[in-house]
Amino acid sequence: MLKDVREESGNSRAAVSHVPGEIGIWIMIFGDMMVFTLMFISFLLGRRDQSAIFEASRLHLNQNYGLLNTLLMLTSSWCVAAAVQTVRTGGTRTARLYLRVAFGCGLGFCAVKIMEYGEKFHAGIGLNSNDFFMYYFVFTGIHLLHVLIGMGVLIFMSRVATGSVDGTHTGYLESGASFWHVVDLLWIALFALLYLLPDLGVP
Repeated sequence: MLKDVREESGNSRAAVSHVPGEIGIWIMIFGDMMVFTLMFISFLLGRRDQSAIFEASRLHLNQNYGLLNTLLMLTSSWCVAAAVQTVRTGGTRTARLYLRVAFGCGLGFCAVKIMEYGEKFHAGIGLNSNDFFMYYFVFTGIHLLHVLIGMGVLIFMSRVATGSVDGTHTGYLESGASFWHVVDLLWIALFALLYLLPDLGVP
């Protein structure tokens, strides 16, 4: 009986310490986060040196677009998490439905971003307007590329969730979900940094 208790305790510790996905995806995510962290630091240093320009430029951004895209990303992230959890309980059909909704949210995000870019270009605002908009287009453009890659990952996840799903397939789904959650997290950081952060008057 003592052996059974020890085995159960060991299994519980293994379940608690389980890291979703493959180690390779986490190495890629860590590298991605490091790059974005350096980019954010560069932005904040630029804002410190050109606070008036950055604040005036920030006010040209449409916060409604930013908020809508934030809601789309949060909804898609929830759907992806629900899909993975549903697969674990054997509901692959429902999981594919969640993934389709997440993909639709990704499409919506891209559409909103294209409309936002169109408005900026129509107003004569581009990459060379000033340093703020240089950061804006570079940051959001790189993030948009991540969204497009993530949508490809969602298609892959939907195919993996077809039929019988074993431990290896679940690992693939967890890896894809981890990547999508990071894309969501990066957008939340960008939304706060570009659309919401006011001039704090820090010298």
